[in-house]
Amino acid sequence: MNEHQPEHLNHDSAPRYKSAFSIRFKGNKKAYTFGTTHDGFAYGDHVVVETIRGIELGEIISEARDIATIDHALELKPILRKATREDISNYERNKELAKEAIHKCNEAIKKCKLDMNLISAEYTLDRSKVIFIYVADERVDFRDLLKELAMVFKCRIELRQIGPRDKAKIVGGLGPCGMETCCSRYLSDFDVVSINMAKNQLLALNIQKLSGQCGKLMCCLKYEDANYKQLRKGCPKLNEQIDYNNKRYRVTSMNLLTRQAKLESREEALFLSFDEAFKDRVVPDEKKDDEK
Repeated sequence: MNEHQPEHLNHDSAPRYKSAFSIRFKGNKKAYTFGTTHDGFAYGDHVVVETIRGIELGEIISEARDIATIDHALELKPILRKATREDISNYERNKELAKEAIHKCNEAIKKCKLDMNLISAEYTLDRSKVIFIYVADERVDFRDLLKELAMVFKCRIELRQIGPRDKAKIVGGLGPCGMETCCSRYLSDFDVVSINMAKNQLLALNIQKLSGQCGKLMCCLKYEDANYKQLRKGCPKLNEQIDYNNKRYRVTSMNLLTRQAKLESREEALFLSFDEAFKDRVVPDEKKDDEK
């Protein structure tokens, strides 16, 4: 369950909201829906809301929505109030306290001799809880660590393990394209990316070059996958042998965007358009070809 996602509530005890707003939290690209029984909220307002994690500060990024249009399969948590100057001040103070919390938590991790890498720390707005986010190769038994942290911080402690893709999203950085990584810039969810997407683009299967900072296949491989699948329809496979002008050639490379192919035989190499290179080719049944 996502840390900002509301819990299931009993319909009889749930508040009768008038409207709902989409709210985003700093450091999180995903928006979450919250309900309100009051008027007076507007796009751009900073508000205090109740989440699974506790009391938090967020920003309204939508106009008011009719509550009748909201799916009540998952009941909404409430917007408590507009953020005051004190709320904003507490939020800024919490960011400074979180830096100190990281230092103290790292000391406790060393003391407990745990194999884990602390990524970030965050306080709820009322400082009733501090959330530590970490990565680890194996499952960590942090019972002793929790005891140490509870004595230091005198509040509720949450330790949350994340994967390498979430780590890259939090840490940020530049991708091979020279731009800020997609996950830290705008992605709210991670889609499944497979090596077949690289094959559809006829890319060299060099895993190191195809991987992002997280060590996983780059998310951008999925962006144009549907287009490349369409462009590949009717094309031969690489290294497939075909006949051209009554001679046998092997297809050694193809550029799906320029529609150019390289045909090679023992005697020569030809660079031709797809229409010319494959004019004598018998196209197999597309359904069977897709199954391969």
